[in-house]
Amino acid sequence: MEISHSARRNTGHRNIYWTDSVKKTLGVAKLGSLRQKTLFNYGLSEPSAVAVDPLKGFVYWSDWGVKAKIEKAGMNGIGRQTLVSSDIEWPNGITPELLNERLYWADSKLHSLSSVDLDGGDRRTVVHSSSHVQHPFAIAIFEDMVFWLDGQSEAIFKANKFTGQGLQPVVQHLKSAQDLLVYHQLLQPVGTDWCSNAGLANGGCEVLCLPAPQITARSAKYTCVCPDGAQLHIDGLRCQPGPQVQVATSQASAHSGTTILSVLLPITLLTMLAFGALLFWRNWRRRNRKSINFVNPVYRKTTAEDELSIGTGAYPKNIYEPITQVNTEFDE
Repeated sequence: MEISHSARRNTGHRNIYWTDSVKKTLGVAKLGSLRQKTLFNYGLSEPSAVAVDPLKGFVYWSDWGVKAKIEKAGMNGIGRQTLVSSDIEWPNGITPELLNERLYWADSKLHSLSSVDLDGGDRRTVVHSSSHVQHPFAIAIFEDMVFWLDGQSEAIFKANKFTGQGLQPVVQHLKSAQDLLVYHQLLQPVGTDWCSNAGLANGGCEVLCLPAPQITARSAKYTCVCPDGAQLHIDGLRCQPGPQVQVATSQASAHSGTTILSVLLPITLLTMLAFGALLFWRNWRRRNRKSINFVNPVYRKTTAEDELSIGTGAYPKNIYEPITQVNTEFDE
């Protein structure tokens, strides 16, 4: 992990999720284990904040790349979908409110705090302030209040999570604060750890046991997952050697662009030279082509032994009989 932009721990299942803005990945690992799993290594530009809903089995994350968005997927990497993709620029902080089933985020460029339901609908703007939401880093919910950490103001503010009223600072004069987390028993939901409650240690999984998204009553409770470089055996429990996970990095992208350019440039130059040579040859051939122009040409049909001659003296001259002058006068 080169740069962990954000990380969240799932206390019930003892897993930690994080985003990596250099490798452009979303990953998960078991606490106390060195083995980790890359859930997503595609479709990410600048992944930022991450949050989990252990009761429903979902993980949420924000991406403030060229096409900013907020996405969610099952905590096992299944069912990825986009929740917000319009009117969003720099979504930094992100947090779900499990009681009212809403998702809150802070946008540094739009200077706003907003929320949607957990399916991406019913969008609301809670706070819009260029003086109090200058560059928010993190956001948290507790009871009826929304809290956010602003890096530009070096302070933590709060406001009503429904109306945005009662905006006021909570802590000021901070130095380089980067994250915000409210810890309270009410924010630690009581749920079932199916990986431990299945009658088998770690759900019978050899390496990772990850919660599955709870969409219907018949949804699977958990999934066995293998670390990077391995794949799940046909039995769905054990791991076996598999393909390595390829992740995109900024250095790799630059190297790839340079390689493509080094290949395309010579091909383009050779093509231009060949086309120029063809034009030059056609022009030279046109100027040096010999032609004969006929002015009222005359064609004569000949036998096989005869030759066709064209030019002065090529035709037989008319032969006229000599004219004899006759004197019609009679001699007397």
